[in-house]
Amino acid sequence: MKDSDPDLHLIRLLADGRFHSGGDLGEALGVSRAAIWKRLQRAAEAYGLSVESVRGKGYRLTRALDPLDPADLEEALRGRAELHFQPVTQSTNADAMALAADAGGPVVVTTEYQSAGRGRRGRQWQSPFGANLYLSVLYQLSGGFSSLGGLSLAAGVAVSRALADTVPELGLGLKWPNDLLVDGAKLGGVLIELAGEMEGQVQVVVGVGINVAMSDHQAEAIDQDWTDLRRASAAPPDRTRLATAVAGELLTMLDRFAVDGFAPFTAAFDQMDVCRDRPVVIHTGAGQRTGVARGVSEDGALRVEIDGEIHYMHGGEVSLRLQ
Repeated sequence: MKDSDPDLHLIRLLADGRFHSGGDLGEALGVSRAAIWKRLQRAAEAYGLSVESVRGKGYRLTRALDPLDPADLEEALRGRAELHFQPVTQSTNADAMALAADAGGPVVVTTEYQSAGRGRRGRQWQSPFGANLYLSVLYQLSGGFSSLGGLSLAAGVAVSRALADTVPELGLGLKWPNDLLVDGAKLGGVLIELAGEMEGQVQVVVGVGINVAMSDHQAEAIDQDWTDLRRASAAPPDRTRLATAVAGELLTMLDRFAVDGFAPFTAAFDQMDVCRDRPVVIHTGAGQRTGVARGVSEDGALRVEIDGEIHYMHGGEVSLRLQ
């Protein structure tokens, strides 16, 4: 697929990680051989990539990429959601929220690279070009903000189902309220953002980030144990297939959540809950407390036993750590 952005098209030509001659690249882009190196340096800088040049061989990316195919993804979503794809953006969640006022139905937003990716509680989400999956779904729900309890947990269940279809041997666990874990290491996360009426229609954005094939250098700013599909699976799926599966499961989940709320997803979350019956540390604005996690309530709140008494914790209030 040829891209309207010539820099992106150049990166796609080099995505296989093999050497390509300046002449071949120039012919493909309709520019001179002399212009290729300058254009390649510009593209590599814009996308945070590393390029190697060897006399007599040509140019290559030092790390092969698996570019998304927006045409395939758009076809897979036809009749279910509108696709918005930009190769580079600040945040897919921010893009989705910006579309909320004018969207006529569900929208899926994805990208190759986020310059300002965000996690929960304002944390930065590492988003190198072509290394991971960055995807957000915009969806309208009724019933006001109070009807959305457990949505991030239901989203975790939806993503786990997509991964089970594409990486069946993964052994994914869910950590309340929004983390996807493999053997205790973070594979991805969910970020929910809302706009609309307190008691009426709500525009919901469900953002998902999944580590697919990230180098140690790209992940050096991450301050916790992490993994990616390349490390956790013998045969990780291509990113377009993964994006298609995740978007499809999120849309199916939201269709069901709109009618029945969190209830249909409670049992599935319980089966993957890595915190249940384990000692935890709860961090709140007032300090921290220790207790034992006792599963989740019907509205998605975490049940924590502290000194023999059950306390209910809601996602916007607290941060959870396993002891």
